[in-house]
Amino acid sequence: MRRRHRRLSVSPELDITAFLNLMIVLVPVLLLGMVFSQVRMIELNFPGMDAREAPAPEEFRLVVTLIPEGIEIADSDRGLIRVLPTEEAAQDFEGLRQVLRQIKNRVPEKTDVVLEVGPDIDYQTLITAMDTVRSYPAVVAASLVEGELFPDVSLMDAPADRKLAANARLESGEGV
Repeated sequence: MRRRHRRLSVSPELDITAFLNLMIVLVPVLLLGMVFSQVRMIELNFPGMDAREAPAPEEFRLVVTLIPEGIEIADSDRGLIRVLPTEEAAQDFEGLRQVLRQIKNRVPEKTDVVLEVGPDIDYQTLITAMDTVRSYPAVVAASLVEGELFPDVSLMDAPADRKLAANARLESGEGV
């Protein structure tokens, strides 16, 4: 006697409700998170020259020194241009912008600047100084645009014991 076994062909029921609930919650959360995690980058273009190229002796090299006592604007060869001491524990970025605009008017082809930063300068002050050195807000045809100052920024460490030029003279007794 032969038995016939019949296979039952029952398809299992797929329960994807938990997965759909997860997707309903996860997709909006991920989309909202993308808006808040934007990263800003500042591109540094280091001015340099080839190894075979020698700098011109009359070349103007602008150096902006940022230390907790204030800001110095100087030509590395000719000396100090302006000293901007801190006012009420805040750097004078508006004064820096005005001095740099005057320098840019005199030397319009100049695009590079060396930003010498002291070790006690916090990150936000450094970024504000870099933004100030790069451009200034200008109104053209009734709209606000960014005017170019010195977009090629090089960073350099200032010595830890660096003093503001005006304060260093007073401490040494010069000009008394």
